[in-house]
Amino acid sequence: MLKRRDILVGTLFVLAACVHTPEQADQKIVVFSSGGFFAAYDELAPLFEEETGLTLETHKGSSSGGAPDSIPERLKRGEYADVVILSENGFKNIAAKGFVLEQTRTDLVRSKIGMSVKEGADIPDISTPDKFITILRDAESIGYSASASGRYLSTKLWPKIGIWPEIESKSSRILSERVASVVARGDVEIGFQQISEILPIPGATYAGPIPEEYQKITVFTTGATTKGNKDLALKLISYLSDPDKAQTIEDVGLEPINK
Repeated sequence: MLKRRDILVGTLFVLAACVHTPEQADQKIVVFSSGGFFAAYDELAPLFEEETGLTLETHKGSSSGGAPDSIPERLKRGEYADVVILSENGFKNIAAKGFVLEQTRTDLVRSKIGMSVKEGADIPDISTPDKFITILRDAESIGYSASASGRYLSTKLWPKIGIWPEIESKSSRILSERVASVVARGDVEIGFQQISEILPIPGATYAGPIPEEYQKITVFTTGATTKGNKDLALKLISYLSDPDKAQTIEDVGLEPINK
């Protein structure tokens, strides 16, 4: 039979194991994240903080595009971060400039491009190339991302299929906010961005992915910066890429790479 003292000691040991030390609680990880992974990050970040006792300070920014709050521009100005989460191409670009530790690179998800319309509007059918092109021609205004998906549409796909000269004048490159937010306000009729960036936006409706023939898969990746705390960064990177987090990632419209 256990003595009362033994029970008390055992209870205190369990409680001590669950309590984070003051030093741990004070530790902060600064994260620069693009929108492509943010829906999943938004779900996982509070769980990481709860499980580890670490604090996350998160700043949003596009993977590219030149906006002042984009991740490359933040790093160029010398802003501090421990971890970056952005498109594969964006990561390669900042790696070439020495901003990140290439050996810490970890691919997180694959993401497709989708279209949004204002909530309550008729949902256009863009399931085939012909229908997609018709919707582009008929739309009064079009918004597209300043990051990976928008760059692909405006500089590669639309010119390649010959529609860009017709739609360029009514198309807007959206900086520093999600395209679906602009659609929700009614500033543009239809908008294109990563599906995971459309789904959380109130006032906008996800209309569907662009046709498979035109689709471009964007890989979103993460890594530690050269100036940050590598040990802390690797803790977060390991957590986000854990196969146990796959279901949470799938629920927000992304395809986890480590499943």
